[in-house]
Amino acid sequence: MKFPSCSPNIETTTTTTTTTTITIPSHRKQILDEISLNMSLLTTLTTYLPQHDGALPQWLLFISITSLFNTVQCYITLHFNSQIYNSIPKSSTPIPKGASQSFPLTTSATPLSSRTFGTWTLITAIVRLQTAYYISNPQIYQLGYATFIVAWLHFMAEWLVFGTAKMGKGLAGPTLVSTGTLVWMWVQWGFYVK
Repeated sequence: MKFPSCSPNIETTTTTTTTTTITIPSHRKQILDEISLNMSLLTTLTTYLPQHDGALPQWLLFISITSLFNTVQCYITLHFNSQIYNSIPKSSTPIPKGASQSFPLTTSATPLSSRTFGTWTLITAIVRLQTAYYISNPQIYQLGYATFIVAWLHFMAEWLVFGTAKMGKGLAGPTLVSTGTLVWMWVQWGFYVK
């Protein structure tokens, strides 16, 4: 069987087998080679993903990677933490006259609190990464679960007890992730931990 080329001016490559001769235009062969390379790259990358069944290990890996980016931004800028801690509690002591203020007065986030939050986020990212890969280990699963309990309690306390956060786009994301993952891990506990 012989396939016509798309254009008479295009170079072609001919592959011959014992029964069939196929002529593939060279530009299409390049595309097929690129697809083959991309598929082998994907196959290689998937060997580094958690190898357990279900989506929870991949979710924990995704959250860990996202947390690493969050850690970096906590050390670089107050912008994102200011969206979470977007309220100044009424009990705050006013700044004395003549004192310098290097962070916005519309937020409870300070450079120190941001870096502390970044360090805490890095530690939880490491624990969650280990949970993604060793999800069937009961102790690792419990530690990973505990990170979401602590995160949920922290965000709820800052919102409902201390008044340093208001519900909005900054607080909604971490609250939904911690709540959703807590429920998901609780429901899936028996599936992963044996």
